[in-house]
Amino acid sequence: MAEHEPLKLNNLSPSKGSVRNRKRIGRGPGSGHGKTAGRGSKGFWSRSGSSMNSGFEGGQMPLHRRVPKRGFTNIFKKEFWVVNLDQIEKRYETGAVVDPESLRACRLVRGARDGVKLLARGEVTKALHVKVHRISVEARKKIEAAGGKVELL
Repeated sequence: MAEHEPLKLNNLSPSKGSVRNRKRIGRGPGSGHGKTAGRGSKGFWSRSGSSMNSGFEGGQMPLHRRVPKRGFTNIFKKEFWVVNLDQIEKRYETGAVVDPESLRACRLVRGARDGVKLLARGEVTKALHVKVHRISVEARKKIEAAGGKVELL
């Protein structure tokens, strides 16, 4: 491609030396990858169909079976986004409605979880209308002391 030609789909090409032909193995002695085709002589890996599970340790008891198992994981556990009062104080004006949608818009809450929990770190000086799934007792007291309202979803 000449220097002054504009870049178009029909004159794109990869950088020199960046594209190489694939290695064709098992194509005779002249190729340098003939006979055993780069697999060495004999052994498990020279055979076709040889593959192992990710945890296989050559017949030794694998680590995931050696270590003791304790406790259990509750698959029904609810996970909440944790938001603190000082984070809300910075981002909202007096009389604003603080709900999961507005928290998502402020990027305090991202992705999917089971709800939002408000905790009492920091102080509140503005009267806010808060709608969350869970709230700590201290956070509720601070919001109501500032003249705000709390509503559980």
